[in-house]
Amino acid sequence: MKNILTRVVFNHPSVFLTGLALISCTGVEKTDIQSKVDEYAVVEVKSPLMDGLSDKDRQVLNLFREAGKVADEIFWKQTFGDKELMVSLQDEAARDYAMINYGPWDRLDANAPFVAGYGEKPLGANYYPADMTEKEWQAFDDPDKNSQYTVIRRDEDGNLKCVWYRDEYSEEIGKICSYLEEAAAITENKGLKNYLLKRVEAFRTDDYYESDLAWMDMKDSKIDIVIGPIENYDDKLSETKTSYECFILLKDEKRSAELEKFVSMLPELQKMLPCEPQYKTFVPGTSSDLNVYDAIYYAGDCNCGSKTIAINLPNDDRVQSVKGARRLQLHNSMDAKFGKILLPIGRLLIEPEQQKHLRSEAFFWNVTFHEVAHGLGVKETVNGKGSVDDALGSEKTTWEEAKADILGLFMVCKLIEQGEIPLISKEDAITTYIAGLVRSVRFGTASSHGKANMMCYNFMKEHGAFVRNKDGQYHIDYEQSLKAIDEWAGLILKTQATGDYEFAKAYTAEHAFIPEALSADIANINAHRIPRDIRFDFVW
Repeated sequence: MKNILTRVVFNHPSVFLTGLALISCTGVEKTDIQSKVDEYAVVEVKSPLMDGLSDKDRQVLNLFREAGKVADEIFWKQTFGDKELMVSLQDEAARDYAMINYGPWDRLDANAPFVAGYGEKPLGANYYPADMTEKEWQAFDDPDKNSQYTVIRRDEDGNLKCVWYRDEYSEEIGKICSYLEEAAAITENKGLKNYLLKRVEAFRTDDYYESDLAWMDMKDSKIDIVIGPIENYDDKLSETKTSYECFILLKDEKRSAELEKFVSMLPELQKMLPCEPQYKTFVPGTSSDLNVYDAIYYAGDCNCGSKTIAINLPNDDRVQSVKGARRLQLHNSMDAKFGKILLPIGRLLIEPEQQKHLRSEAFFWNVTFHEVAHGLGVKETVNGKGSVDDALGSEKTTWEEAKADILGLFMVCKLIEQGEIPLISKEDAITTYIAGLVRSVRFGTASSHGKANMMCYNFMKEHGAFVRNKDGQYHIDYEQSLKAIDEWAGLILKTQATGDYEFAKAYTAEHAFIPEALSADIANINAHRIPRDIRFDFVW
């Protein structure tokens, strides 16, 4: 019955509005749901960078926020269906948790349902008919079915059809375009104006190439907005359909200036990678940006469940080959997660003599070079299997995140060694990274990120990077850690370059799990009421 109900809700969400509004939790006590809500530490989102903005900039930011609210509405439709089904829940804790998760499934607990009447979350969320079979999908012959910007629906005869986002969400997109056009008319920054107008065109055509190029060219604006259908993490069926989201950002010009030198170093960093030469032939663009921002608004996909602390865009390889990418470090969000979550975890699990190596600056650099690492490695297989993404299929995102994770740490350690990153040591970077892995694996293994985190944790442990001392705390072997970093990075790069899907799938199945000892560590962390993530109170 639960599976049938889920199916009906996704296709006709208004049918069950009255009935579900009276339902609270399923198999979970109200106090348990409230404890889940409390696992998200509330963070006031504000920034000193707001000071000094012109009146016109503030007007533009307000319009951005209105556009972001509409993007949020679209994401609700994509990931769940009718938001009112969750707004109408009578149990306050369940309602709050549904707002955090954008639906009745717990994103930090393998999408387990916590509202009665719902079974498992459909793998395809609301991008596909919930009753669509694999045979039906394979037989569906439409060149647009694998587009990032189409949903799959049924026609009057019950057959599958493609519907472009611009048509499926036409009312909402019209509102977003209106807000962005008004903002373009107000701003005095030429690059921002051009980007906003190109983005409007993109929304209306589902062609984002020109707007991505314009965003790459927007070098000197103090305010920024990332908005549109961008990441495909919510589509667990084919990892194709992109979700709407919105970030509103303020540029930290001082910190950004400190990162400028690393952009020109990207080709040299590529040559440093610990793998065979044929696996690093890709030449990264040097027009990439590496900048620091404060995030003052999140909406949609980036705001659901665990919160994003860094951005690496555009995802379009065509843009990356011409312009590189922009890597945006969200400094205020990083600080919040480090202070409220990572540092308390480290003080609980890392042996006292090594806790001095838990550093917020190390967390910043690790995250920064995680994003840099996405642009390194190889994009095309070396044996004629096409692109890495095509060759690895459903494993592509998991392995790409694992690559970015370990290569980020590899580069930080190398740059510390060369004197390019000051004020922190390799021990700081490694200790903070390992504590950060434990922080991340608490998100579970349902997502590609979660699987990648577990593979990294298990590889480091199995290769002697850390052991538990007699008191059950982690003792880190820094020399062995450096060897494990090289070996794990090399294995990932080889797997991607050779497009070895069968190996990748088997390795993920065997290593993307939470071992018993780590489960005990997580239980210990939970017993100490350390938050799992943050949620935002937008105070501006």
